[in-house]
Amino acid sequence: MCDSFVTVTDDGVMFAKNSDRDPNESQVLQWVEAADHQPGDRVVCTWIDIPQVAHTHAVLVSRPWWMWGAEMGANEHGVVIGNEAVFTKGPRGGKALLGMDLVRLGLERATTAEGAVAVIIELLERHGQGGPCSHDRPGFTYDNSFLVADPTGALVVETAGRQSATEAVTGRGRSISNGLTIPSFARGRADRVRTWVASASARRRLTEPLACRARGPADLMEALREHGGTVSPRWSAVHGGLGAPCVHAGGILSSSQTTASWVSDLRDGPRHWATATSAPCTSLFKPVEIGTPVDLGPVPTNVFDPWTTWWRHELLHRSTMVAHGTLLPRYHHARTRTESGWLADPPSSEAAFHEADHLEQQWLADVSSAHLRDGRPAWVRRSWRAVDRAARIDEELHR
Repeated sequence: MCDSFVTVTDDGVMFAKNSDRDPNESQVLQWVEAADHQPGDRVVCTWIDIPQVAHTHAVLVSRPWWMWGAEMGANEHGVVIGNEAVFTKGPRGGKALLGMDLVRLGLERATTAEGAVAVIIELLERHGQGGPCSHDRPGFTYDNSFLVADPTGALVVETAGRQSATEAVTGRGRSISNGLTIPSFARGRADRVRTWVASASARRRLTEPLACRARGPADLMEALREHGGTVSPRWSAVHGGLGAPCVHAGGILSSSQTTASWVSDLRDGPRHWATATSAPCTSLFKPVEIGTPVDLGPVPTNVFDPWTTWWRHELLHRSTMVAHGTLLPRYHHARTRTESGWLADPPSSEAAFHEADHLEQQWLADVSSAHLRDGRPAWVRRSWRAVDRAARIDEELHR
């Protein structure tokens, strides 16, 4: 599950996305250089390979550790794309392109938002979409929608199988979530039950007004941290904390977790910020640049590894969640103060990641010393015990 939204101003466009995936599905930032390719070359995507094009552009993407494709990203020309799972009535196909593959292919092959939309639609019609969309749940599949932007505007693309519909963003704010939103396309195609379980409409009612009111990237960061008007998540036995953009796992039917977040300001020269960690409420948005890679350690997997940026942050995230309303305020102001300084005068990406890691270690030591009981509902505690055991992080959390 995910949320993507844009704010369209007279000066340009701003973009934001939370990527909601399985709780142990780490995400990695990947820098890919521009490249020329030979006739007959092919690109190996997640499940299939397809013909390569003569030239691919430099991109920075945030991708699940096991996929070729990406949940969100940007290219050297100021194009940004995010995708959403959408649930439709059509039959599920076999292995084909994933929506995440289409995100990365659109970024690598287009110089404008309209060009990226054309790439996505052409590849969708030629190769189709399908195949497992989860490493831990191989039976989980879905269709996709996309929010595509560049400095001049934004477009929504919604799909069902090989069919698609496109809508230009004409208002100040537009959001998409885990449901079809173009009425003429949704009619007869939307799976309303799965869309309801995904709480898509509830989250769009929160994100679209926030997108309309945003004045800068800091507003979008706070929108991605929104828990629905409360400091801490509201828990549902059906879908955990899926009722707001900052998603926290713990539901019986659906248990998604925000595993990475992204904000782009495409006004007056693109600037991008990424958490490269889960739960934006416990994370710092670090400035990142398309052509400036940062060493974030080994590529993480679905098993705890303290040498990776994503998993080191999980110690802070999962320790905070046992008493979110009490523990997050212990470092909330320091998090906000640090980001405000970075927004006003961005450091290098390497310096920002280094400072973030140092701060999070301080915050973890303070949170761990509180020794508070887990105040979450019983079904949430059970869910997270299983998640922690699967990741082999449980002993680290209870040291």
